[in-house]
Amino acid sequence: MDFGHSPRAQEYIERVSAFMRDHITPAEEAYHAQLTGGADWRQWRQPAIMEDLKAKARAAGLWNLFLPDPHHGAGLKVVEYAALAELMGHSLMAAEVFNCNAPDTGNMEVLHMYGTAAQQDRWLTQLLEGKIRSAFCMTEPAVASSDATNMQATAVPEGDDIVINGRKWFSSGIGHPNCQVLIFMGLTDPDADRHARHSMILVPLNTPGVKIQRMLPAFGTYDEPFGHGEVVFDNVRVPKENVIAGLGRGFEIAQGRLGPGRIHHCMRTIGAAERALSLMCARGDSRVAFGKPLTQLGGNVDIIADARMAIEQARLLTLKAAWMMDTVGVKAAMSEISQIKVVAPNMAQKVLDAAIQMHGALGATLDTPLTALAGYVRTVRIVDGPDEVHRRVVARFELGRQKAARDLA
Repeated sequence: MDFGHSPRAQEYIERVSAFMRDHITPAEEAYHAQLTGGADWRQWRQPAIMEDLKAKARAAGLWNLFLPDPHHGAGLKVVEYAALAELMGHSLMAAEVFNCNAPDTGNMEVLHMYGTAAQQDRWLTQLLEGKIRSAFCMTEPAVASSDATNMQATAVPEGDDIVINGRKWFSSGIGHPNCQVLIFMGLTDPDADRHARHSMILVPLNTPGVKIQRMLPAFGTYDEPFGHGEVVFDNVRVPKENVIAGLGRGFEIAQGRLGPGRIHHCMRTIGAAERALSLMCARGDSRVAFGKPLTQLGGNVDIIADARMAIEQARLLTLKAAWMMDTVGVKAAMSEISQIKVVAPNMAQKVLDAAIQMHGALGATLDTPLTALAGYVRTVRIVDGPDEVHRRVVARFELGRQKAARDLA
């Protein structure tokens, strides 16, 4: 395995690093000041400074970096983009600046890989240009969505239409003022094979019968301007042309969507941990207690050393998973993808907690980015599957591998 950066990837790393340093980090305070605040997403507005930053990033050629297709994106391999995702993880606002934010990245990948020409013309083009945003509607409040076969919301053919009914929640991105389209995953044929029962459907947000009931707070914040919505679909009708790839192919599409997205999530959490470690070291060197800097007190040097080692380990495992996706494909990398989904956010959560502790009372305020980053990495342990589900996947692959080895002995 070679994780060395190609000259082209290294150039992107340097350019994204400079853009983060010169434009994004200095704009964080102004960006958050321009947010409306509160639970009423209907009052949310896109901060003007975000549109300015997006224009600068696009003009600089730092746009749609996540897409491996050179016609629509940067043409980078997964392992090459991973380093850029880590840099973006230093700031919660950075991914949108480069048009690389979830869930839009996953939705764009779905449309790119599975969408018809008409679906791409109507929705993908606008998403690639950053003119609109999107949401993904899968999780349901009444069932354990860690097992996606539990989904009860329906998407049933009726004549030339698909009729959609059900309730979804934690539909990330649906509160954004520029959100215009949803990808809905629902039950089409309950008698089919368990992984061929569901379909993915494109639903314009303004379709009659789609009702956003509320935005759900996570750790007391609403993730403005994106939000995580609870949405009711009441006899929503869309044409059959809105089905993605074909009826019953929802799980197939989901697997194609989740592989790269999990790399992105994990590398962003590693970036969050890197920023936390940087802030922790700066605080430890500058803050004096009992006549000494904090870095000379107690076990703080061990905490800093452990954080550095844990970050390096998580990064290497994540890069291995990305390299495997590039070389042998998503299916062959399923165990490694599940491993990083457990390892990276757990590591970042510990590093952020240590950084908050090193800052004392300041660490619990919004005067540093630590609490916001901590909330983000904690939720990553749930989104795209909780830790327990991923451990189950890892154990299944390992048990199979060990049995095969015994059988050959």
